[in-house]
Amino acid sequence: MDRLDALALFVAVAESGGFIAAARKTGRSPAAVSRAVAALEDSLGQRLFNRTTRALSLTEAGEKALERGRRLLADYGDMADALQGVGALRGVLTLTAPVMFGRLHIMPIVRDFLRQHPGLDVNLLLFDRVLSLVDEGVDVGLRIGRLPDSSLIALRVGSVRRVLVASPDYLAKAGVPQSPADLADHAFVSTIGVSPAPSHWNLGPEEELTVRVRPRLAVNSVDAALEAVLSGLGVVRLFSYQVAEGLAQGRLVRLLPEFEPPAVPIHLLRPPGRAPRKAALFVEAASAALRAKFASA
Repeated sequence: MDRLDALALFVAVAESGGFIAAARKTGRSPAAVSRAVAALEDSLGQRLFNRTTRALSLTEAGEKALERGRRLLADYGDMADALQGVGALRGVLTLTAPVMFGRLHIMPIVRDFLRQHPGLDVNLLLFDRVLSLVDEGVDVGLRIGRLPDSSLIALRVGSVRRVLVASPDYLAKAGVPQSPADLADHAFVSTIGVSPAPSHWNLGPEEELTVRVRPRLAVNSVDAALEAVLSGLGVVRLFSYQVAEGLAQGRLVRLLPEFEPPAVPIHLLRPPGRAPRKAALFVEAASAALRAKFASA
């Protein structure tokens, strides 16, 4: 096996924390990754990992090899970029985003990017759950919400708000709430994911107000929840981008805006280490487009 390829696989194992994760990231089998690292260790005459049944850690030689290996791979990438020239992207770019945000705001960016780079293919994975970028081999992900501590590299591109909305027909019958306490007299629609429907919503600038929620309908599709609310079933809380069209058309009414909680950040994320040129250029294009829409919420 080519030593540069073996070095890249070694770095992938070190950065992802295991052979299986590195295999997913690189599109190889775990056995192939293990063989490549073993061959690299043989060629260097050094053990790079301490291996046990429960853990994998770098040896002292492995720490040095990782530092220098990253530099070598970065230098090689710079050389390849210089030889390829601007715009000559090749291969597959894998992206992920929430379903509705991806459809409305990532797809237009992807279409433009593909037109600009005819040698590139894109896999766009739309899920309303969090994918592991490293385990799933994703180059760039978009996430909405506060980020937990991780080794992922994050770039904030804007923010959205959680807003309460209902249809004019529903409000004509049930009345327009003037305070959070008035919501006790209203019907609710809620979205659910991997966790159950929420039992309460936190409102207010400091999220200091609690509204008990017992939804008449809980559904794992934002589109279905919106259809239910547009038909007059009740009040729903969604992100501002999800209800923007309905508000603009007058089919939805925004409720209690003065009691909305703080804005929620939007980030573009990528795995640690040097970004492939295709990922770096996509982040550049996407960040400019998204900031133009979401810089202030």
